[in-house]
Amino acid sequence: MRRNFAFLLGTVTGACLTLLVTGPQGASLVAAAKAAARSDAYTQLNLFGNVFERIKTSYVEKPDDSKLMEGAINGMISALDPHSRYMNEKGWSDMQETTHGEFGGLGIEVTMEDGLVKVVTPIDETPAAKAGILSGDVITQIDDEQIQGMTLEQAVSRMKGPANSKIRLKVARKGSAAPIDIAIVREIIRVRPVRYKTDSGDIGYIRITRFNEQTTDGLKKAIASISKEIPADKLAGYVIDLRNNPGGLLDQAVSVSSAFMTRGEVVSTRGRTSEETQRFTARGGDITKGKPLVVLINGGSASASEIVAGALRDHKRATLIGTRTFGKGSVQTIIPLGAGNGALALTTARYFTPSGRSIQAQGIAPDVEVLQEVPDELKNRSELKGEASMRGHLAADGAEQAGSQAWVPPNDKDDKALNAAFNLLRGVTVNANAPTAAKRAVPN
Repeated sequence: MRRNFAFLLGTVTGACLTLLVTGPQGASLVAAAKAAARSDAYTQLNLFGNVFERIKTSYVEKPDDSKLMEGAINGMISALDPHSRYMNEKGWSDMQETTHGEFGGLGIEVTMEDGLVKVVTPIDETPAAKAGILSGDVITQIDDEQIQGMTLEQAVSRMKGPANSKIRLKVARKGSAAPIDIAIVREIIRVRPVRYKTDSGDIGYIRITRFNEQTTDGLKKAIASISKEIPADKLAGYVIDLRNNPGGLLDQAVSVSSAFMTRGEVVSTRGRTSEETQRFTARGGDITKGKPLVVLINGGSASASEIVAGALRDHKRATLIGTRTFGKGSVQTIIPLGAGNGALALTTARYFTPSGRSIQAQGIAPDVEVLQEVPDELKNRSELKGEASMRGHLAADGAEQAGSQAWVPPNDKDDKALNAAFNLLRGVTVNANAPTAAKRAVPN
């Protein structure tokens, strides 16, 4: 990474200088600018070394060198954006468990905000969801230990643990005057990323809760099962529910999108180097054979969910119903740092939909906005403002920033967005703003 950084910095500096001076003299100035940049970097590294040595020799107690270095790395990365992070060996192992879809813990997706751990979403049918953890809850204590000062990886590590072990969380919740104590018993979290059902014998409903290594296989099995339950001539279409899906693996987002597309671009990534600038296209063909699609989205739909929603909308393949998505449109590349040293999750690019629209800090707006009414007893108890509200987030790349509505799972009969989707697939008018022409379409 140092080599790439130095090359790009030199290129930018040189481009600026050639506006003023050309020829041999200009080349000399470019070389001088590069040397100055390297010299400045070495000066900063010398400063770091001096501080490190002063702490080692003068601190009131003998410090742990490895803890000092890990703290320095975390401090450096925290100056970048909310999603770049360093994982020590245990944190790296825990992340691999999560992407495989099985781990011991509570079942929540969290992020770090203002030095505290904020819940993005509880995973369906897990201890956290059953205990009443909500999107927007801020976890302030774990077993009487303050989270303030911990890294995200440290907090997550404390929340994980053996099945049947107990944990107590203290959460701050908007609308609640006092912190809320929640006792939870850990379980083995086997994340089943896809669930399905049929409605009235004519619509297939598929809920995708996250994008892990099992998601595409689960989707294909769900579609195959629905096809057996509902004859093709009676199947009005599919509802794909991505609400509160926090995302996951890029390759799974591409393959899920491919399951509904015959061809075309799914998503592109654009970064500082050619390695981070790529286009991903649909492969495998539409396994639904062109059946109508409605995709449900909301403020908890992030990252991979937004890739799928954006691709299907841009290709005129689906109508989006719900509220604006979270706006997490950045790519994190996992860089292993060698045996025993963990890994670096570094933001290296932004996601763009097939029409060239950035997802970052603006999200995906629905074609048909449907606001879900929150029960009186849950009003003001959850809040999820989206990527644009997070301190240090990447810029929206010139796009409009907007907030998102948090989501409390309703019963089917009270689920306005789901009922709107059913009505749309059955040909019932839902909203005067429902799209009749593909104004945003890109070629298939």
